[in-house]
Amino acid sequence: MAAATAWGQTPDPREIVRRSVEHDQINWRHMKDYTWIARDVERRLDSAGNVKSEHVDSWETLNLYGEPYHRDLIRDNKSAGPEEQRKMDKLAAKLARETPEQRQRRLEQVDKDVQKNFAFLREVPDLYNFRLEGEGTIDGRAVWIISGVPKPGYQAKSRDARALTKVRGRVWIDKTEYQWVKVEAETTDTISFGVFLARLNPGAKLVFEEVRVNEEVWLPKRIWMSGAGRIGLVKKIATEEEITYSNYRKFSAESKIVP
Repeated sequence: MAAATAWGQTPDPREIVRRSVEHDQINWRHMKDYTWIARDVERRLDSAGNVKSEHVDSWETLNLYGEPYHRDLIRDNKSAGPEEQRKMDKLAAKLARETPEQRQRRLEQVDKDVQKNFAFLREVPDLYNFRLEGEGTIDGRAVWIISGVPKPGYQAKSRDARALTKVRGRVWIDKTEYQWVKVEAETTDTISFGVFLARLNPGAKLVFEEVRVNEEVWLPKRIWMSGAGRIGLVKKIATEEEITYSNYRKFSAESKIVP
C-alpha cells in the first residue's frame, strides 16, 4: 500500500477500511487492560429542539480479577452511594475464591464474548461501497477520508450487521497505523434495537471518536447521537445523547481495589 501511494497510485479505500477493522478488533480486546471513567448525558428535546429534560449517568470501569467491572458513580442524576462499593466488594470476594482453572475458564469466556460482540464489524469491508474523498489531519495526525454507502441488496450475515445496511457515513483513518479516528454516520431507514422496541428514524446523526492511549492502543473518546424515534408503540422521542470517556489508566496486576 505504501509503495503504491509513493508511485502516485490511488490507494484502495476498501483495503484501508479492512485493515482498520482488523486493528479495531485488537483494540477492543486490549481495552480490558485499562480502567476509565465514562459520562453519559441524554437530553430529551421538544419539537423546536429545546431541552425538556437532561439525564446523567456516570460509571467507572475497573479490572476485577481480569474482568471489566462497571461501578456506577452517578445514576439517574444522583450519586450512586455506598451500595455500589458493597456490590463490588461482594463480587471481588467471590472471584478471590476461584481456583486457577475456574479463573482461566472465566477469562477465556470474557475474551470470547468481546470477540463475539464486535465480530459483526468484520462485515463492513464487504457491506459498503467505498470512495476515497481525500486526505486531512486530526490532532496533528495525517488521515484518509473515506465515504461509504451500503451495497444495494447486501445480505448481512448477523443481526448487528443488518443495522449497518441502513447507515451511510464517512470515516477518518490514520495513515500511519490504519486506525479509524472518527466516524460520522446517518441512518437512511428506521433502525430497531433493544428489548423495548426502540426505533431510530431516518436522518439520525451519529459520531464516534477514538484517541490513542499510551502510544499502544486506540480507545473510545466520544460517542454522540441526535435524532427522533420511538420507544414502544406510542411514545415518540427526540433526543441527543453524548458519552465521553476519560482518565484511561493501564491496569497493573499489583493494583489493589480499595473503598
